[in-house]
Amino acid sequence: MVLWNGVEPQPYPKLGPLGWLRFTLRLVIYAIITAELVLLWALARGLEKLFGGNRLSGAVVRLWARIGHTIAGLRLELQGEEMPHGGALVANHTSWTDIFVLHSAAHIHFVSKAEVAGWPVIGWLARITGTLFIERKPTDAKKQQEMLAARIAAGDKLCLFPEATSSDGLRVLPFKSTLFSVFHTEALKDLVWVQPVTVTYTPPKGRDKRFYGWWGDMEFPAHAKVILGLSVGGRVRVTFHKPLKAADYKNRKDLAKAADAIVRGGLRQTLGDKYEDGSSQ
Repeated sequence: MVLWNGVEPQPYPKLGPLGWLRFTLRLVIYAIITAELVLLWALARGLEKLFGGNRLSGAVVRLWARIGHTIAGLRLELQGEEMPHGGALVANHTSWTDIFVLHSAAHIHFVSKAEVAGWPVIGWLARITGTLFIERKPTDAKKQQEMLAARIAAGDKLCLFPEATSSDGLRVLPFKSTLFSVFHTEALKDLVWVQPVTVTYTPPKGRDKRFYGWWGDMEFPAHAKVILGLSVGGRVRVTFHKPLKAADYKNRKDLAKAADAIVRGGLRQTLGDKYEDGSSQ
């Protein structure tokens, strides 16, 4: 698994009595809510199998996500508009909290590397929210492209993290162009739109500017404990940029480069002097 380790993480802040109380209450409350919503989701999926569609289960997932980022102490801000039709959203990747944030902000299905399916908690959540898992191997490229093309052709809106890993949230790592190749198949290139999306986190007052970032060998349980215990008054902005038509670009590399520049520019504009260039990493 490729990890970005360009910046040494700050030591995790310690939780005081209030932090531990907040962590415990939030964890218990969300566990109870998640269990109830899983049952509701299962009922919705059953009805969809009988009558078709995916709107009911999608609504349950969005409710779960909205409660999730609220429990994590994040206030969501939306800028721009989500494209109304199927295609793909491509976003920068900062943390596991992106799952809540983007599911809440848009009607999407994530595309993720296959090993995520086996991760504790995160893998389970990804599976029940309809994530498409893929093997990022050159030998499997054609098969992966066919899977993505089938979902897009069916009208799904897929969400990809082209950096292929997460960072500290203060930069955008270079977009990898491999997955963009599906947008240039003969069947889809004249139909598919790709919408760049910038996700920007603002930490709670007095916290490190990388507070929400989860990268390298940072352990999920320890990071989740800090977020649930100390995240009060944090904000996350999701900026929807103008969609790009795949057919307007000569090849996947040009399309990836254009999306990279737009997402990078959005983060730079929102962060201002806190932005750190990651284009060469």
